[in-house]
Amino acid sequence: MPKAHTDLTETLKKLRGIAQWFESQEEVDVEKGIEKIKDGAELIRAGRVRLKELENEFEELKKKLDDEE
Repeated sequence: MPKAHTDLTETLKKLRGIAQWFESQEEVDVEKGIEKIKDGAELIRAGRVRLKELENEFEELKKKLDDEE
């Protein structure tokens, strides 16, 4: 079974949601805030991994195109 890839669009939407949650709070509940930060950190980590994968895919495609010339 192929490994599921992180969807960058969904990741960014979730990160925006976390930022909006913080902006909408008059007083941030520390416990909930820490959980949101943990969630955000995990989303950022997964997004970075996916960006690196995409960069590698792009470089492979570019090399194939260069080899065909």
